[in-house]
This record gives sequence, C-alpha cells and structure tokens, in this order.
Amino acid sequence: MANSPRRLTGSASPLPDSGTKLPVAEDVDAAAERIEGHVLRTPVLHSIELDARAGCVLAFKCENLQHGGSFKLRGAINAVRSLSEAQAANGVATHSSGNHGAALARAARARGIRCHVVVPLGAVASKLRLIQEQGAIVHRCAPTLIAREAALAKVLASTGAQLIHPYDDARVIAGQGTAAREFLQDEPALDVLLVPVGGGGLIGGTALAASVHPRPLRVIGCEPAGADDAARSFLAGQRLTDGPRETIADGLRSTLGVRNFALLREFVDTMWTVDEAGIATAMRLLWQRLRIVVEPSSAVPMAALLRHCHKIAGLRVGIILSGGNVDLDEMPWLPR
Repeated sequence: MANSPRRLTGSASPLPDSGTKLPVAEDVDAAAERIEGHVLRTPVLHSIELDARAGCVLAFKCENLQHGGSFKLRGAINAVRSLSEAQAANGVATHSSGNHGAALARAARARGIRCHVVVPLGAVASKLRLIQEQGAIVHRCAPTLIAREAALAKVLASTGAQLIHPYDDARVIAGQGTAAREFLQDEPALDVLLVPVGGGGLIGGTALAASVHPRPLRVIGCEPAGADDAARSFLAGQRLTDGPRETIADGLRSTLGVRNFALLREFVDTMWTVDEAGIATAMRLLWQRLRIVVEPSSAVPMAALLRHCHKIAGLRVGIILSGGNVDLDEMPWLPR
C-alpha cells in the first residue's frame, strides 16, 4: 500500500550502478530544492465533463506542458546538478527513444557539458528532433534493448562520460518524484494517483512522494497490455524482463528497472493494463475535453481509468499526464 508504515532507509546513491541502494522520500524533497527554477511548476486541470464520464472527481497534472514537453526534465536536471565537477568533466551519456534523451541534453547544455544519447532506429521523429535541437551527440543503434545497452557501453568506454540511466538511477527517480510532490501540494485531498509505467522512473518517484502523504493515498500503475512487464512482475513478485514491446505508447516500451521494481513492490497498490484502442480513445478525449495534446504513453492512465472507473467510483483521482511529444500527422485515430 502507498501509505504502508514500512520505509526504505538510506540515501540516494552517488552513481546509478551502486548495488541495490534505493532513493527515499527525503531524496525527492532534496531534488525539489535542486531543480527549483530550472523546471516549470506545471498546472493542474479539471473537467466537469470528464468527471461525469468517469464517475470520479478528476485532476490532471500536465507534465506535457513542461519544458521539453515531458516530466523527464525533472530527473535529468536533478541527476546532472548532482554531479561533482570531476564527474561532470567528461559529460553525460544515456540511451533513450526520445524524452529522456532530450531532457538530459537540455540539462547538460544548461551546465555547459557534453551529452551523448544512443537513439534506436525507429524513434518518433519529433522526439529525435528534440534531442538534436538540444545539442546532443546522437549515436544510432538497432531498436532493441540489447543493442541500446551495447552501444551505450561503447560510448561510455570511449568518452569517460557519466552514465545517467533513463530510469534505473536513484537521482532520476527522485527527480521524477517532484511531479507528484507538487501535485499533492496542489491537490492534497486526492484518494488515488494513476501513473504510466515504462521503465519505472515516474512510478518509483511518485510512490516515494505518496508514501509520506499525510492521508491515505492509493498509487496505481498503468501500462499497455502490449508491453506489460511491470504488471506481470507485480503479480509474480519478481522482476520479469521478457515479453512483447508492441504498443503505440513508445515511451512505455522500456523494461522495468531493478530499483524501480523494488519501489513498485514496496509502495504501489496495483497495476492496470489497457489495450491500444483504449489508448487512442483516451488521447482523443483529452484533446477534446482539456484542449491539450498528449502522447500515447501519457494517455495510458486515462485509458485505464475509463476501463476500471467502477473500481474507484466517487473518489478523487489524480492523473499524471507525462508528456506531449507526438507527431500530429501520426495521431492513432487518423486514417492510414
């Protein structure tokens, strides 16, 4: 449960590969101080029409309106600003299909250091452009996790850059948790938080922020059925890395991270999955009712709500809209 008395102790590790150390709620507070002035405090929107359709009182945290169009900037800024001068000297590196790469490049540029991003072939064109526009050195690879990790290992070996993992990094997780921290400050009476799950940076950080909220709060992870490794891992009680990655929600095709799974097990109440048609419907509905564009990954929690709203009828539900970087010519409801 999100408000279990169990607490993870210790502090965020200085490096993303330092054993099994996990971030804790205090690290989210520290991240909020570190990134202040570098990220937007994004707005919270409401819709009477969507409340009526869902049978809940809804609040939407609009990270699609963040600098760069994604919550990812929070974790990237926190990670880059956590580096010592010696650590930052050779720049930073990561692999990313889009949003994390663009966010890390932006954070690195602000600090005046180099950024290397391994980008798989087939990445969304608008996201690739964002990475390039932020001045990253782009390295292309085959569209598999093995290829991404192999290419990144070569970059790290040849450049001496610091690895900033897209999600399995204590500093990144803590930074992503600042979105939920702000959300709960603005909407303290929420009963439920719905969060999209890919690699698990956002759900991990959200779970930490929710774990110290002063009133009962359920955290529910939402995932495409075509990339449901987190849901299957949650049910199995062990981290599963196999299975398909077939979904229009390209930002949620990542494999659930080690730290992220530990936080998922500790603090998340349950996982909901949705089909592709539901994701497309939710994208269009958010456009129609909130007048905002969200990417497929961002629409997954709304799709999950529409499918499972009978389970939380009458409650106050918060949804984190994680990003808005989508090619308008590739909206999933347009004719092909």
